[in-house]
Amino acid sequence: MTDHLGIVEILGVAGSVSLLAGWRLYLCVLATGLAMHFGVLPLPEHLKALQVLANPWVMGVAGIAAFMEFFADKVIWLDTIWDTVHTLIRPLGGALLALAVVDPSDPATQAVAFILGGGASLLAHGGKASARAVINTSPEPFSNVAASSFEDVATTGLLYLAYAHPVAAGAIAMVLLLVSIALLVFAWRILRRIFLRVQLEPVESAVIEG
Repeated sequence: MTDHLGIVEILGVAGSVSLLAGWRLYLCVLATGLAMHFGVLPLPEHLKALQVLANPWVMGVAGIAAFMEFFADKVIWLDTIWDTVHTLIRPLGGALLALAVVDPSDPATQAVAFILGGGASLLAHGGKASARAVINTSPEPFSNVAASSFEDVATTGLLYLAYAHPVAAGAIAMVLLLVSIALLVFAWRILRRIFLRVQLEPVESAVIEG
């Protein structure tokens, strides 16, 4: 990273991190902390607030939570329960991560980052949780494991790209935003179709019996 980032790049990094936190909050915290601890991710001066993530206690707690999430997210319906519990936690965590990215000497930008970061995390979380609920309607467990593994790899890779290439972070954030919206629309259509089918079944059975 360079030491002088424009507001677009900074908000791009904040947006990417908060959106990814909507998928894997603990992995985002752990990966960022480890990268800084081992010097893989040198940060410019105004992003030093993220240095707290390299604290051993923070990494330890995030590591335990990420370990639990790794397995919980791959078990059918347990992943939905986990997502439901994290409906508030992920947006709050994403908002705080976005807040840490922004220059603390600019309160207005910090306020914008906190609001948009929380909203972006909530949107990403909603898209992920909805899509996984649809996948859980499938009787076989392999699609669930495949989707969860893809999220693990994508979160780690995109998180590194956002930090290492802040100029491209805005584009990454836009792609993640579009993916989250697409997942919400896809899940809504499928769940609506299933709901209508369940409603029509009693009527069809009554007509046949009649």
